[in-house]
Amino acid sequence: MEQRALGTQGLVTSALGLGCMGMSQSYGTADEQESVATIHLALDLGCTFLDTADMYGPFTNEVLVGKAIASRRDEVVLATKFGNERRSDGTFVGVNGRPEYVAACCDASLQRLGVDHIDLYYQHRVDTKVPVEETWGAMGELVGAGKVRFLGISEAAPATIRRAHAVHPMSAVQSEYSLFTRDPEDGVLDTTRQLGIGFVPYSPLGRGFLTGTIESTDDFEANDFRRFNPRFQGDNFEENKATVAKVRELAEAKDCTPSQLALAWVLSRGDDIAPIPGTKRRVYLEENLAALDVVLTEEDLAAIEAVAPKGVAAGARYPEEHMSRVNV
Repeated sequence: MEQRALGTQGLVTSALGLGCMGMSQSYGTADEQESVATIHLALDLGCTFLDTADMYGPFTNEVLVGKAIASRRDEVVLATKFGNERRSDGTFVGVNGRPEYVAACCDASLQRLGVDHIDLYYQHRVDTKVPVEETWGAMGELVGAGKVRFLGISEAAPATIRRAHAVHPMSAVQSEYSLFTRDPEDGVLDTTRQLGIGFVPYSPLGRGFLTGTIESTDDFEANDFRRFNPRFQGDNFEENKATVAKVRELAEAKDCTPSQLALAWVLSRGDDIAPIPGTKRRVYLEENLAALDVVLTEEDLAAIEAVAPKGVAAGARYPEEHMSRVNV
């Protein structure tokens, strides 16, 4: 497995990671046995960069990941997050970046994961009511205490990244990035590269749209959050489906799947990028990892740009309420 350095503090991960959120929420019925088997296979294949968060479940995803890695902790680069505060019944409380909350969240995550340290600890969302310097001061104390090795932030604007990085060196910024979502190209990637920070794209398959397998939202289970995502609704869905059809044609010409083409494109954006496609099934994990064998030529990249230029996706990537919490 190819390895990639994120930041300049010593964090090295597998070139492709595994997003674990869908194993516990958002994408229909969970299957713990298959999810654990998927994590085990990922480690067997060298995909050792695992991503979770305290809000996933809530709380249950960290427990699941901890169970799966219990006997293999030394193989894993373990990332989790805090900042989206939820109650145990799933109710969203709000974004919380208060220093005392940071410390309490870390201790709770360590307990749920069953580990003595977290490799990469992210501020999941920026609390606009608390100066980011205060939040990052508390995060830096976690590094000093040996509870956390490296720090990151998710969905932060360039100015916020700079302010946080000035308090404690940042190793990674995590934001949505794919053929359907190229927002990080509007300043975030320039900022991370100027500061020597790695970049971790989540949802690099457009929440499954870029797999080319979604024909109708009627196929989604009732608890699949994509039913409420603007890109999967009405005319937006049909427009995006037409774009994916063009991506599928390019993939067929390249003798790979649409997923593999989309992931190869993200991987091609720089050696400082380590995407974390999510899946809860072994078959899709293997398909995703095979994207590392897809080499895109300049002609391939030009063809992809022609059918999926920046801004091609119809509809916002989140409902309006959630959009207010990104890029801040």
